[in-house]
Amino acid sequence: MGLEQSIQSINYFAVLAAALSAFIIGGLWYSVLFGRVWMRENEFDEARLKQSKMVPIFGGAFVLSVLIAFVLALFLGPERTALMGSSAGFMVGLFWVAAALGITYLFERKSFTLFWINAGYHILTFTLMGLILGVWR
Repeated sequence: MGLEQSIQSINYFAVLAAALSAFIIGGLWYSVLFGRVWMRENEFDEARLKQSKMVPIFGGAFVLSVLIAFVLALFLGPERTALMGSSAGFMVGLFWVAAALGITYLFERKSFTLFWINAGYHILTFTLMGLILGVWR
């Protein structure tokens, strides 16, 4: 199957749902679950975060999440299933994204705690994106 056929087989509602799932997970992950530790490890404080321009940050994050979901759907192909999507998403999150972050964190001398917070978010996000794309073909 060619690229054009693969693109035509994508369910764009599933891509948007997968992208939105990153926001839901991120909202919980970086506030309720690990917010204080994440802030401490990054040396952030409430005042500094409140000064940030959140519209470009969230807008950019959403665009990037859509791109991630779209390319993940291409990667999974038209014959994807829930098991295949979630398994591939998990492996992409762990062995590509987390491993790449790990290399960066080693050279930047960032903490192991921060690595697992950020890598864990991506592993979970890619797994859920793969599941959504596999279920909602």
